[in-house]
Amino acid sequence: MGYLLFVTLIQAFSFSLIGEYLAGHVDSYFAVLVRVVLAGLVFIPLTRWRSVEPAFMRGMLLIGALQFGITYVCLYLSFRVLTVPEVLLFTILTPLHVTLIEDALNRRFNPWALVAALVAVGGAAVIRFDRINPDFFMGFLLLQLANFTYAAGQVLYKHLVAKHPSDLPHYRRFGFFYLGALAVVLPAFLLFGKANFLPEAPLQWGVLLFLGLVSTALGMYWWNKGACMVNGGTLAVMNNLHVPVGLLLNLLIWNQHEELGRLLLGGSVILAAVWISRLGIKRTA
Repeated sequence: MGYLLFVTLIQAFSFSLIGEYLAGHVDSYFAVLVRVVLAGLVFIPLTRWRSVEPAFMRGMLLIGALQFGITYVCLYLSFRVLTVPEVLLFTILTPLHVTLIEDALNRRFNPWALVAALVAVGGAAVIRFDRINPDFFMGFLLLQLANFTYAAGQVLYKHLVAKHPSDLPHYRRFGFFYLGALAVVLPAFLLFGKANFLPEAPLQWGVLLFLGLVSTALGMYWWNKGACMVNGGTLAVMNNLHVPVGLLLNLLIWNQHEELGRLLLGGSVILAAVWISRLGIKRTA
């Protein structure tokens, strides 16, 4: 779970960076493209091309297209109509996507995982359920598509690694992920991107550098690796922990006026959901 907790902090910080420095200032498609290219430059040189099964390669290309390509295009577009807290709020349904996809692939129904995910959703909802702007539905639909593809990618990665075990370390086979993402992001930028809406300030380039090398390269790798080490219920819950953490960072660094009491209460409920998911493991063992 250590990988998931560390990436949660990165994700929480990244949401505010996107909302404060990129949204409305830098073309969304270009920002996502830069992230993919930078991350690819880290992992593609480390990738073993001849030692990987073709079926695993195809699976990783699909996962990259889903979990990063489609997810982050939708996420960045949502920042055009939503604030950082609203984006965080609308990601609370990711655990339900994770749980349902996981159970569908395993052809089973795990009530403990579902209860844990529902409790996590409730905890995140406690934090913020007001100040919805007129573009609510557009932003909500974009975020739900992003939630689904992000959940599908991490669940499929977990199953793909189990189906195709290898003596190679995870990072030796992860470069295909970014090629799959690039297959979505590059055409999106060429078709819809605005070449005259690129970064101008050094700070914007610095944010893109951080998001590409840390959030996208290390973050996506560690998150997927950590997802292979926990059960579906815990994974579903961890997908929601970035909400209170993200709001807390947004409050402390960018002085957003959030209700601290609701933030602490919601975070406590989400932590309780982690306990519920682990209780489910003991009950079914």
